[in-house]
Amino acid sequence: MADIRPFCMPKWGIEMTEGTIAEWMVKEGQAFTRGQVLCLIETDKITNEVEAEYDAVLKRVLVPASDQPHPVGALLGVFTDAAATDAEVDAFIGAFKPAETGVAAKAISADAPPTAAAPEPAPAPAPAEPKKIVTNRPISPEALKLAEANGVDIEPIAGSGRGGRITYQDVVQAMRPEHALEAKGPADLPAETRAVYASPLAARLAAQYGIDLSTLKGTGPRGRISKADVLGAVKPAVPEAAPAPVFGAPFVAVANTPVVQPFDKVRKVVARRLTEAKQTIPHFYLRVSARVDELIALRKTANVVMGTKASINDYLVKAVAMALARHPDVNVQVAADAVHSFPHADVAIAVASPKGLVTPIVRQADRMHIAQIAATTRALIDKAQAGRLSFEDMDGGTFSISNLGMMGIEEFDAIINPPQGAILAVGGVNRVAVETADGDIAFEGQIKLSLSVDHRAIDGAAGAAFLQTLKALIETPESLFA
Repeated sequence: MADIRPFCMPKWGIEMTEGTIAEWMVKEGQAFTRGQVLCLIETDKITNEVEAEYDAVLKRVLVPASDQPHPVGALLGVFTDAAATDAEVDAFIGAFKPAETGVAAKAISADAPPTAAAPEPAPAPAPAEPKKIVTNRPISPEALKLAEANGVDIEPIAGSGRGGRITYQDVVQAMRPEHALEAKGPADLPAETRAVYASPLAARLAAQYGIDLSTLKGTGPRGRISKADVLGAVKPAVPEAAPAPVFGAPFVAVANTPVVQPFDKVRKVVARRLTEAKQTIPHFYLRVSARVDELIALRKTANVVMGTKASINDYLVKAVAMALARHPDVNVQVAADAVHSFPHADVAIAVASPKGLVTPIVRQADRMHIAQIAATTRALIDKAQAGRLSFEDMDGGTFSISNLGMMGIEEFDAIINPPQGAILAVGGVNRVAVETADGDIAFEGQIKLSLSVDHRAIDGAAGAAFLQTLKALIETPESLFA
């Protein structure tokens, strides 16, 4: 008996309800080995590589790569051994049902009409003898039985199986009534457009707006052109410039037409999470300034000695991690009715990526050397900018750092990233006049730190003590190498 197994939409994290097949790395009918990458699946913020857990054959692909999301638990493909036949696979697909507790099962049950008591049916006439179909076309046995039982003409059917073989699903599709669709865009795409590596939606938008896809650089996996890439190339209609006003002439207003850009799915998730965090978490804020001249000088020397390119932010990650290890009452996650305190600091760093703001995590940063932190953050930033962060890169975290100092921002307050209990907002370095011990005026470099705290789990005294320790570590940077 053939070994047939379903490949369903996986579930990564509590909040995941759907995913999108970005690309199949194994073709239909191709054998694969354990550990080989099967496909790329996009979620709200990440693109994950799905690896094979055993050796098998990708016998059937039911969901091709597209921008269309599918619920968790939906059947994406079928894995078999080499001995499985198309008829066995067709029967398996026809009998497959998603897990009752899964999202896919709920989606299917939601579409089903409610059951109701029906009147006793009248005796049905004796069924007519099914008409035998004689054909030389390749067709699976189950598909032939279905066509004969329902009187389906198989000649117009284009077989989707290997070598044009008509499958059970092809006959089922041919039995469905045709629906007239309202045309909302071009009916066909230029041949040159179909040759470019782009999502179907991106190709339709490019044809609609008259954009040559070959001129665009894709930001998706492996350079795939997405909807956002096409919309970014759409030039808004610019009204004709009004003639230069003559002195004393009356002012004439011109059209001020907005460019409407709907939220993509990443921005929707970010907006929802930030709204929930701000509404449900009682924030309070603690602010302090720290001297950084010694840290900047030490960094320059240490980078030469260690042969690294550690940034100021890498030193801040180390300082924060060491302070969190000394103040476990701030190194927490907040659950519904409990506070989880951790012995080591998993520090999340806010990174701007093509998919929006993401927060990859430097695990156990308090146990890392500066050079190790620099290598880890560089790798996470590169993955974020390529849109290749995995669920493991972003799951959890005990504290977050958001640094806008490199953009000239002096000071700001950040919103807590649940379930974490606090987040540190870091501003830029400013030269500040200070009074010296002998009464003279001197200038020193300072950064402003703003700590956003969840008052349900962390008291003001605990947050203040953490900031005192952090300030001391920054102002005496030699302690970061202890």
